[in-house]
Amino acid sequence: MDPGLLERITARRAELDELEEQLAKVLSEVRAERDKLAVAERVLERVSEQLANERASAMPTPGQVGGRAVMLIPHRAPDVEEAMLPPDYQRILAAVRQAAGPVIWVSAARPGRTHDNTAARHDHILARLRTAGLGALADLGSAAWTTTYVAP
Repeated sequence: MDPGLLERITARRAELDELEEQLAKVLSEVRAERDKLAVAERVLERVSEQLANERASAMPTPGQVGGRAVMLIPHRAPDVEEAMLPPDYQRILAAVRQAAGPVIWVSAARPGRTHDNTAARHDHILARLRTAGLGALADLGSAAWTTTYVAP
């Protein structure tokens, strides 16, 4: 038997044994990290479920007005968070906060039964705002005012 060949086989076996040890160590680290990720995933799922349940219980309940479905908005109180408002109203509040200048609503006193659109048309609010170089921010329910409104 060739002693050089036997020496090369022994050296290669030693290299492979060392590589096997390194790979076993890396594999162990990978498995440990995967286990940690599995735990993190379960925690995230539980937290997400809790948040979804909290949001669902905090959402305003639909109601009926005049036979039509409407979203009831919770009364503002010190303990009521903005997150409890419907998303449309949250976007309106965010737009008002981001406005470059003061946000003003001008309205004459009207009976409580007067709709906002009716009051705005009667008092020519949009024309006055345009004359002053201002615009109006409204939800989509105000689309009847004019075609020049901004919906958040």
